[in-house]
Amino acid sequence: MARHLAVGNGKLLVNLDNHSYIRDIYFPYVGQLNHVGGQRCRFGVWVDGSFSWLDDPEWTFTLGYIEDSLVTNVSAYNSKLEIELQINEGIHQRECVFIKRVVVRNKAQHEREIRLFFHQDLMIDGTEVGDTAAYYPENHTLFHYKRSSYFMFNGFSEEGGIYQYSAGIKRFGFAEGTWKDAEDGVLMCNAIAQGSVDSVFSLRARAAGGREQSFYYWMSIGKNLEEVKSLNQYVQESHPEKLLSRIVIYWNHWLRRAGSDFGDLPADVVRAYKQSLLLVRTQIDERGAILAANDTDILQYNRDHYSYMWPRDGALIADAMSMAGYQSVIAPFFHFCADALSPEGYLYHKYNPDGTVGSSWHPYIVQGSERIPLQEDETALVLYALWQDYNRHQVIELPQALHSNLIRKAANFLSEYIEPELGLPKPSYDLWEERYGIWTYTVASVYGGLMAAAFFTELFGDYERSDLYRETAEKIKEAMLEHLWDEPSGRFARGLICKDGEWVKDMTLESSLFGIWEFGVLPVEDSRVRQTVEAIRQGLAVKTEVGGIARYTNDYYFQQSGEIDKVPGNPWIICTLWVAWFDIDSAQSLEELQGPKETLQWVLRHALSSGVLPEQLHPHDGSPLSVAPLTWSHATYVQCVCKYIRKYKQLVP
Repeated sequence: MARHLAVGNGKLLVNLDNHSYIRDIYFPYVGQLNHVGGQRCRFGVWVDGSFSWLDDPEWTFTLGYIEDSLVTNVSAYNSKLEIELQINEGIHQRECVFIKRVVVRNKAQHEREIRLFFHQDLMIDGTEVGDTAAYYPENHTLFHYKRSSYFMFNGFSEEGGIYQYSAGIKRFGFAEGTWKDAEDGVLMCNAIAQGSVDSVFSLRARAAGGREQSFYYWMSIGKNLEEVKSLNQYVQESHPEKLLSRIVIYWNHWLRRAGSDFGDLPADVVRAYKQSLLLVRTQIDERGAILAANDTDILQYNRDHYSYMWPRDGALIADAMSMAGYQSVIAPFFHFCADALSPEGYLYHKYNPDGTVGSSWHPYIVQGSERIPLQEDETALVLYALWQDYNRHQVIELPQALHSNLIRKAANFLSEYIEPELGLPKPSYDLWEERYGIWTYTVASVYGGLMAAAFFTELFGDYERSDLYRETAEKIKEAMLEHLWDEPSGRFARGLICKDGEWVKDMTLESSLFGIWEFGVLPVEDSRVRQTVEAIRQGLAVKTEVGGIARYTNDYYFQQSGEIDKVPGNPWIICTLWVAWFDIDSAQSLEELQGPKETLQWVLRHALSSGVLPEQLHPHDGSPLSVAPLTWSHATYVQCVCKYIRKYKQLVP
């Protein structure tokens, strides 16, 4: 499971796999709707009477991006065909247009005719029912449509535009798909098909021995035929080569905010930092939703996906992007949360990119008792991240606009949702969405959220509310130290669970306890923080050649090993980086930054070949598990680099 390459512009997201096949097209929101659904939009080559799709094993690939941009840079070589391809793909920074350039190098010593075949396998609006694929003679293109979703495909080489085309039925009855028609190098030019359909067209050119030819392909997306016709004309008049160059230039300029002083960090870490900023950007919808991941291969294991906005993920990702200087990119996220807030003042489990409430597995009633299906940290962390953003950038207009409909409303809920017996927040689901109780991480986040609300209300002169929120936060801190610190083990408990009417400590070792110092409950130098982190470092270390830190002891999600003492769980990128955060925040000398620097390089060694970071790794071979790219992984890497740079500047003589 992985999407090796992602390109986008905040309205359109396209994911590609390790064969340069389009696997997901999200429009009109990032993460919603998926018009390919993980199917393969194939790409093939015909030369000297031989045909090969790029997923044939004869092809070898090098995957990546043009430096400091969201334009891919892919090399593919087929020694049998004596053909080398150089592929660049990008999405226009403003318009919903995907552009592909393919430079074909003829490695043979004689002239040859080369044909490229581009396959469109769409499931418009997420279903194959009722699609139409047709040839459009007015502008010599192919287009697919259903309702208000239109996709127009075109291309050219030095010998002209589309050479041959065909539309047909796929995955119905005995029909595999029109792509099979391409494998003899000739297309039948069937002009229209409806239902479950796909289409293919070819471009051709002649290349002398040892010479190259350039081919261009593009997809225009809009809400009606006139819109996609206009976009297609724009690409033709501007020339796709120039548009690709402008895309590179745009992202080069966008990255200037990332700065240029990276201390003593190696060049490969700096490149990964910039690439992570760009990849996070692809997962953020311009209307505010910050998506967890958009890799639909996860549907092989669950009948749901990661294309949701979890407020927790969104808040922590927004915090990272704000720390990196991208305040304007994440400001719409906070407005999204204000609009999404429940009447009671909390945020639901997760949301679709359009702002509607997403699917959930948290029940409203358990054993006859009603409960709010809540992960309370999701509400608290939005306030925490908003204050962190204001503290850095001093853009007062944003919190002022959110003062009544987000800050006060959410803080009122947090301050009232208290378990009177303990003085702690009432039970809710943990950040891993697996268990119900009172969790140290959640308590720390509520403290951070209420302190943020206290700072904001004081900022706006609402001193009575500020005092209330601050006093409530301090009482929660006192209760946390009383009930969640475990003296016999010398560390914090994961949380409290209610058994037979009694509150009992859950002493499972848990990586998320980083929140104790990150959200301001205790300073990083506090002995209780140090002891807890050392317990995590020792007890959750994956003792294989892969290394890394697990989420918690005996983590069952995608579990690959039953040797819990050796492999407490799969190594997660974010959990490994949290330990590095502690090492950075507690460092007193440049020598103490060596460990975090090595962790940043460890992450690079376990990225996909394209630089994409997965959620977790196989503990024995280091291969990616679950989704990739995971936005949270890239954002945590960004934040780790930002923390490192800040501490380095403090410590450098």
